[in-house]
Amino acid sequence: MCLAWDAFLSLIYSSSSLDGRGMEKQARSVVVIHPPAVAMSNLLQNTSLLNWDVLEGRNSSWELEPVPTIVNPWDVLLCVTGTLMSCENAVVIALIAYTPTLRAPMFVLIGSLAFADLLAGLGLILNFIVTYIIDSGFVTLLSAGLLITAFSASVLNILAITVDRYLSLYNALTYHTEGSVFTYITLMLMWVISIVLGLLPVLGWNCLEDESTCSICRPVNKNNAAALAVSFLLIFALILQLYLQICKIAFRHAQQIAVQRQFMTASHSSSTTKGVSTLTTILGTFAFCWIPLAMYSLVADIRSPVIYTYATALPAICHSIINPMIYAFRNPEILRSLRIACCWCMPYSFTMRPRTPSDV
Repeated sequence: MCLAWDAFLSLIYSSSSLDGRGMEKQARSVVVIHPPAVAMSNLLQNTSLLNWDVLEGRNSSWELEPVPTIVNPWDVLLCVTGTLMSCENAVVIALIAYTPTLRAPMFVLIGSLAFADLLAGLGLILNFIVTYIIDSGFVTLLSAGLLITAFSASVLNILAITVDRYLSLYNALTYHTEGSVFTYITLMLMWVISIVLGLLPVLGWNCLEDESTCSICRPVNKNNAAALAVSFLLIFALILQLYLQICKIAFRHAQQIAVQRQFMTASHSSSTTKGVSTLTTILGTFAFCWIPLAMYSLVADIRSPVIYTYATALPAICHSIINPMIYAFRNPEILRSLRIACCWCMPYSFTMRPRTPSDV
């Protein structure tokens, strides 16, 4: 390196004192006298450029190297739950659609409940895809709107089934003639309300612009989540009141039968007891699954621990898996159709029986 610097200085000095011919001669003498210096200079220059290229290549490779995505196990569990939910409710819809005898208003409501739970399962699958594959704010709003629509319709369908069971006992004589009109009007009104609630995030009722206003269920803001929670609590209170009235009517019918026959038979006693246990199971399951999420939505926001959100939301989601077991597969007609579809045969002892108070 020192030799190269000496050659450079001698070249400058000679250029100031010599003419063009002398400059050419001196430059030629420099090249001849100091070939190792020039070679070493070129080698160092090439080496430094090589090192820079290598470092630049490493930096570029670091930038292009994909960062592994960490999948939340809770999201995987919700996706698996949604898949199971969709398959189970699809079976219920297929049984009701392909069985000609299942056309009563009660079965139409059960089919609507199964369709709502099917949409909820598909919404959970879509939410997993949006979270880890598609990064789009509009698609996120659509996914949230689908979940709100599905779960709102599920809760409202349970309310409609409760009202239908109450009317089937309260107005037993006129129920079969007026029940169909009431059922279809209720279904239309119920689905319109659910769709309107699902469109609210898309229409601007969201917290994407201000993350501090988000609720535990992003992108729903805290005010909307609180309104939905209060509405759910009111619906639960109405369902509770209706089932209490159903129990009173069932006990009154049992007492009338006992007075007419001067005694209460064991079959009617067991039937009434079974009906009360069924209603208790329905109300207890509904309250256990939905009330924790509703209460937590009133007091928490996006800054609250995420583990609490998953812990309260999972039971509410699992309620859509329990619904077919309570409202569909316990019904003797649907169970009969399921056996025929699975086995293509029906045992002789498994015959259709009239509805009893335990079926309501």
